[in-house]
Amino acid sequence: AVVLGPTGRNFAAGMSGGVAYLLDPDTARINREMVEIEDLDETDADALREIVETHLAETGSAVAKELLADWDPSRFRKIMPTDYKRVLRAAEAARREGRDIDEAVMTAAVQG
Repeated sequence: AVVLGPTGRNFAAGMSGGVAYLLDPDTARINREMVEIEDLDETDADALREIVETHLAETGSAVAKELLADWDPSRFRKIMPTDYKRVLRAAEAARREGRDIDEAVMTAAVQG
């Protein structure tokens, strides 16, 4: 999910999968029980720009237009569930090592 406006209090409460990108987040409103707040890497920034470009093309969003006119991905934060991150890392390690990915993911999910 990409959020281009303010969030309510307790954002990410119960978030166990997926990723959210927040524009200029008020980190005091983020429930950090199950998530980490991260800076974007280059891959995230590129994907996010594509999403915002698509949003502009499909909706004519003034916010998207303003963001793209002076693109600064450092204004966004990535909200990543800790369990989801662990599972993604296990899958990537299994892929690199030639191990069964499903087995690695299930093991990581159970170890939570």
